[in-house]
Amino acid sequence: MEKLLKIWNYKDLRLKILVALSLLILSRILAHIPLPGVDIAALRSFFEKNQVFGLLNMFSGGTMENFSIILMGVGPYITSSIIFQLLAMVIPKLEEMQKEGESGQQKITQYTRLLTIPLSMIQAYAMIILLKNQGIVPTFTTTQMATMLIVVTAGTILLMWLGEIITEKGIGNGVSLIISIGILAGLPSQISNTWSIVTSGDASGYLKIAGFGLLALLVVAAIIFVNEGMRKIPVTYARKIHTGRASLKGVDTHLPLKVNTAGVIPVIFAMSFMILPGVVAKFLQGAKSQSIVDFAYSMERFFNNQLYYGIIYFVLVFAFTYFYTSIIFHPDRVAENLQKQGGFIPGLRPGRETASYLSRTISRITFAGGLFLALIAVLPFILQSVTNITTLSIGGTGILIIVAVIIETYRQIMSQLSVHTYDHY
Repeated sequence: MEKLLKIWNYKDLRLKILVALSLLILSRILAHIPLPGVDIAALRSFFEKNQVFGLLNMFSGGTMENFSIILMGVGPYITSSIIFQLLAMVIPKLEEMQKEGESGQQKITQYTRLLTIPLSMIQAYAMIILLKNQGIVPTFTTTQMATMLIVVTAGTILLMWLGEIITEKGIGNGVSLIISIGILAGLPSQISNTWSIVTSGDASGYLKIAGFGLLALLVVAAIIFVNEGMRKIPVTYARKIHTGRASLKGVDTHLPLKVNTAGVIPVIFAMSFMILPGVVAKFLQGAKSQSIVDFAYSMERFFNNQLYYGIIYFVLVFAFTYFYTSIIFHPDRVAENLQKQGGFIPGLRPGRETASYLSRTISRITFAGGLFLALIAVLPFILQSVTNITTLSIGGTGILIIVAVIIETYRQIMSQLSVHTYDHY
């Protein structure tokens, strides 16, 4: 309560939080403004029956089942960001931009925004055609389709802009907060549905609810523990001091290597790959060739099988954890920077030997981080197979994103409070 009062007492910090809250509320209002000509009841039934599209709807914050003007959410923007991160690995010019600091990052951000526009149109068109094939959306004229695509694309750009305003003028990462608030928006209805199902049976239903609550607390605690976990590599910097005559003295510090270096990006990567076959299968079901239709239905049945889906999802999350860690952490560069700054790891030669040691270390701790991420990702499938309750679809992935965003936002608030405390004294 003391910290909350301090936050409210500082005008600029209070204003930042109010800006963030206001824009997040606006994003939820936009999520409930539907496009015309859609059977909302049939649309929601479709997302409830299909676990792949249900997962996609959850991450959009329910904008898909509402057929909202922000139908695609910030998904196209995230896809665009991931594309440019991958392109920076193979295009030297983009890699040079990343090394230019803030000016180079601003150019890449602008390219990311521009790519978001066609991606949003393509994804929105694909979703509308998919829903039309399911008989949920009527056949639109060319003018109506163009209008819808423009509105949905404008909605995505508006949401992206709101996220950037939250980041600049508010508190926390705006896009991450929009995703998190969207996931949380569906939580009350999931809890209500689960409560009604579990308590409608025998008296043991209340024990099951208590078990769910305890499990949720344990999962949150585990996520925080792993998310904050790190391996501290001791580093010594040689420093010249003058005491009548020049001499060298070591300054001891450490290089932190996080257990979960990749964050939630591997889960998003894996989810995108898992959603793609289901989307393709739905499209192919409207083909004229019977063999293609049969193949589409068999592919859909395969990915609707909880066991197969969970195994593939687990493997993809684990593999992408290693992949993304290799993108953002470069042992050679770290070793080179240490050497340039006069730092070294005790017992190791600067340069190649240090890089080799860092590579082995990050590989070992990434194994633990990847295994944990993969287990969290498939947690809802394990729970559904054990309890036969499918209403709690938020799962470990949603909790992972929410917890990571809350921790980051909390750190920023505490950092702002520290600055004010320092200025006060």
